[in-house]
Amino acid sequence: MSDHKITALVTGASAGLGAEFCRQLATRCEVIIGVARRGDRLAELVGQLPGEVEFHALEADLNSVEGVARTMETLRQKGPVDYLVNNAGFSTFGQFAELPIDRQRDMVSLHIDTTITLCKAAIPFMCELGGGHIINVSSMGAFVPGKGLAVYGATKSFLNYYSLALQAELAGTGIEVQALCPGYIHTEFHAEMQDQGFDKKRIPDEMWMTPGEVVAASLASLGSGRVLVVPGEGNQSVAKMGLQQQLDAL
Repeated sequence: MSDHKITALVTGASAGLGAEFCRQLATRCEVIIGVARRGDRLAELVGQLPGEVEFHALEADLNSVEGVARTMETLRQKGPVDYLVNNAGFSTFGQFAELPIDRQRDMVSLHIDTTITLCKAAIPFMCELGGGHIINVSSMGAFVPGKGLAVYGATKSFLNYYSLALQAELAGTGIEVQALCPGYIHTEFHAEMQDQGFDKKRIPDEMWMTPGEVVAASLASLGSGRVLVVPGEGNQSVAKMGLQQQLDAL
């Protein structure tokens, strides 16, 4: 594929980690496909990208069959992609038994169903290309079960296991799979949770990271052979303690 352009597809690209992935991948890629529900925010992002990268904004709701189908078709038309970043996600906050079940099911659909569907669509083309990178945005919540985040943490645990198993299956293909497990980040993600009772002030300042720091850690880890990537030394310590607590519960 001598005329192939280095291409990335990023979901949840209108803000937070997704927008930052677009910014930092713009120095590695010639084409970026940004997928998000908010088309106006995608339009703003174009002017923030460095270099001469070609940006395609796809306004789509990945919690809908139509939105996933349009994304898959764009992937087929604009691909193959060298980078697939499954970043789209959200979280509710509150006791599971007291929260609307529809919102919990939407979270499972977006974090799990959409991720595996886009991976399934991208992998054959990556194999033809001779390699690629899949980054599934997971969370520290996969290691440390937390009250108020039952379904969210469970979906992220799935992404960790799925990424580890998928990497084992793709050994020798040149495709690298990563589960990025950030902790607290200064983005709209946690700001929205505050309306549901999440108190940012209870989290020590040193536990917070910026989107730039998290994405830089993710991209720097590519090629290292590590599937589970936890940015920040403090987060790594907490993740190890969480895993130990799970083992102690056996």
